[in-house]
Amino acid sequence: MAEEEVKGGEARKSEKATGPKKTATTTKSAEVKKVAGKGMSKGNIPRLKKLYNEKIALELFKELGFKSVMQIPRLEKIVVSMGVGEAIANKKLLDAAVEELTLITGQKAVKTKAKKSIANFKIREGQEIGAKVTLRGAMMYEFLDRLVNAALPRVKDFRGISSNAFDGHGNYSLGITEQIIFPEIDFDKIERVSGLNIVIVTTAETDADAKAFLAKFGMPFRK
Repeated sequence: MAEEEVKGGEARKSEKATGPKKTATTTKSAEVKKVAGKGMSKGNIPRLKKLYNEKIALELFKELGFKSVMQIPRLEKIVVSMGVGEAIANKKLLDAAVEELTLITGQKAVKTKAKKSIANFKIREGQEIGAKVTLRGAMMYEFLDRLVNAALPRVKDFRGISSNAFDGHGNYSLGITEQIIFPEIDFDKIERVSGLNIVIVTTAETDADAKAFLAKFGMPFRK
């Protein structure tokens, strides 16, 4: 009896020293979180990025049946642009577009130039006719959060966004008809009501995976 107690005590000491045995599920979960949190400082993590790290990545890994954690879709960048064809005659409209995109995204917008001449529209190659912002890192997560939870709900008679705007490579394009849906825009101070285009670039290999990925962030796709 004394010998058995000694052996039992040694076993408990050994377990306490080495800690609980890790299961395959625990190891895989840790691996997913490690990959999901790559490239983001721990001090200032946006709400959606934190949600992705702690919940979404693992859910997608299980639900979509991936074999490697590297297959889990991630946000790569978000491009927000505004075409201002009327800037040919009124440069003030282009400056206003740059200012508005800067307010909406929180990042300085740049002017874009025509890639080729179009005689019918009196556009010459190299002429400034638009503005755009390319968001990465924390900025793109902050913008996506505001888009989903603050801007889209303000669209009049909103019934969701189309599921047919993917490009076949896991990227999604969304057209906004009025920039005033963004809370950052003061209706009384704008030059005119303008539309803008938002392209969400992901690492998803298929449109179906991209849709499942964006839906986890709350993108309101129509059924």
